[in-house]
Amino acid sequence: MAQYPETLRYTKDHEWARIDGNVAVVGITFFAKDQLGDVVFLELPAEGTVVKRGDPFGVVESTKAVSELFAPVSGRVVKINQALVDAPDGINDDPHGKGWMVEIMMSTPAETADLLTSEQYEAGLAH
Repeated sequence: MAQYPETLRYTKDHEWARIDGNVAVVGITFFAKDQLGDVVFLELPAEGTVVKRGDPFGVVESTKAVSELFAPVSGRVVKINQALVDAPDGINDDPHGKGWMVEIMMSTPAETADLLTSEQYEAGLAH
């Protein structure tokens, strides 16, 4: 079974967030990547875009499916992983590390309390 780092927080939509102060670094989980298959295309918002928790912020496309990405927190996109846009297969190799997608300056940091721990996320996968 995949390892889900305890330093990350997770959504039921299979995104993760690494919280660093008021910034959330966001990506998709190993489970999402595994379900999608080999990722071949990634569409991310422009820096400065305002996102709302639960709303789509981008698209990931694989050899099997196209899936929307949902923001785990509300705020403004302050950085995108351009290297990943240029070579989206980086998600396949390291979804919880180098496969990060965007950094969001959170407008409501308290929203992180609603995110799942790695234990809660894995328990949800088992059902």
